[in-house]
Amino acid sequence: MELMLLRDLTWVTALADYEHLTDTAAILGVSQPTLSRALARVEQELGARLFERVPTGVHLNPNGELVVAAARELTARYDQLTAELAARLDPDAGLVRLAFLDSMATSLVPQLLREFHESAPRIRVLLRQEPAHAIIDDLATGAAELAITSWQPPGDYGWLELQRERLALVVPPQHRLRDRKRVGLHEIADDELVTTPAGYGYTSLVTGLLAEAGVTPRISFESADLATIEGLVAAGLGVAILPEQFVGVSGTVGVALTSRAARRTIGMTWRTDHALQPVAARFLHFVEERSRKSR
Repeated sequence: MELMLLRDLTWVTALADYEHLTDTAAILGVSQPTLSRALARVEQELGARLFERVPTGVHLNPNGELVVAAARELTARYDQLTAELAARLDPDAGLVRLAFLDSMATSLVPQLLREFHESAPRIRVLLRQEPAHAIIDDLATGAAELAITSWQPPGDYGWLELQRERLALVVPPQHRLRDRKRVGLHEIADDELVTTPAGYGYTSLVTGLLAEAGVTPRISFESADLATIEGLVAAGLGVAILPEQFVGVSGTVGVALTSRAARRTIGMTWRTDHALQPVAARFLHFVEERSRKSR
């Protein structure tokens, strides 16, 4: 038994529009027997007769009206799928899915996108701004093809270092350490800390630095947004450990840290267990070239 094809449904909808076998076959560019066999395949698989013969040709019966309505939806969705897939695979006008850390939203990411858009204006970049653990999930499921994060995931993931950021102690303008050139983290053992929530990669970085200094932090407030943390510090609600780029935005004071580990590395990562789609590979190549030129 021959199974019906998606093409058969397209031909059946055409027959419903023109209501004549010979005319429809001519319009489709096929023979009448070929069109009749396609109709027979559809009716046999669905177990229902779809057309009734009339003096002027054929006409849909109630079963046919139901089938043709569904066939129009199916073929339209297939056409949409092929168009979207073609766009995604087009290295000049496709779509790339990029996830990135919240803390990159106002610095690295806008700069990268602006420069990439200048070189490939027809490519769209679908952005996902989220914490590191969500980024890894998105890479694993394919919701993101590339990601900008602060650590290389274990396993089959590539890594391209983009920048290194020094971390500083950020204090309110009236804080006792505001005039110091450098401080050790043990000196804030009695201070309340404003930081990111548990489970965030940045939280692990900060708590690791504090643990190395023998400090168990007392958390006053938590925020997923590093800029918000800086604002909370400016309001006198605690101190924070932040990348230097956030110092002073809301009037805070930054003090250098003595720990050599007080830095984070930002990079781009992607899965290496399968090839990137052409448009994602083009974006990665652009970032690689940009990184090479900036060294």
